[in-house]
Amino acid sequence: MLLREVGYARPGSLGEAIELLAADDGARALAGGQTLINVMKARAGSPDALVDLGRIEELKGIELGADGTLEIGAMTTYTEIIESSEARARPILGAVCAQIADVQVRNRGTIGGNICTSDPTNHLPPLLAALHAEMTIQSSDGTRTVPAADFFLGVYMTAVGPGELLTKIKLPAGRNDGFAAVTLGVEGTCIVSAAASANGSLTIALGCVDAVPVVLAPDSAEDDAIRTAVRAADLDPPSDVHASRAYRRHLAEVLAVRAARQAQGS
Repeated sequence: MLLREVGYARPGSLGEAIELLAADDGARALAGGQTLINVMKARAGSPDALVDLGRIEELKGIELGADGTLEIGAMTTYTEIIESSEARARPILGAVCAQIADVQVRNRGTIGGNICTSDPTNHLPPLLAALHAEMTIQSSDGTRTVPAADFFLGVYMTAVGPGELLTKIKLPAGRNDGFAAVTLGVEGTCIVSAAASANGSLTIALGCVDAVPVVLAPDSAEDDAIRTAVRAADLDPPSDVHASRAYRRHLAEVLAVRAARQAQGS
């Protein structure tokens, strides 16, 4: 289906992009376009204008701090993360990005676009929640930092408000992480996913079982404690053509244990 007529701007700086977004309530930021363009083709969304972020160098790149923290620009593609030597300081990130869709999507899709879409079936929201990532959001009023646990507000809803842009994602140092998922095909979206971080205390985040990632802190890293924490969350996932509610709840327990075992190296 052809796109309807829409305004288009390609700013060269972050400040210019923020000005354009703030000036038009109907404007939407365009990152890799892997989701937004398809949404527009399906007439599920109709922005009045697209603000293409592709030329803004301030939103790209990966930096590794002396303390092991990673800062990733929101316009960094999955492929750039996979191939980055700096990103290997947190190996799970590249490993999960390599599971997303296909080569063409990985070459165009961005980390910022993935999480700002806030689709429960996406790989990265639960992963970043488990890894205790922090999101930097900028507007004409300045910048603010939002923990991943507070960033995702609902399906297609995040803490990024009108006239604001997600500029970077910051990950603390750590290597003891895990991720497990059941997907639609080898490179499809997730039916249920689980991410875990065992850098200090164990944190688990579940995807596809609620509108936002469900973050858990089990009493211990034992399998039974993890399963108990999942059950105590009283998950209420949807039933659809891919899986029933009951099957998703079962998968949540199984995948949480798998992700935690991977994070602990067992």
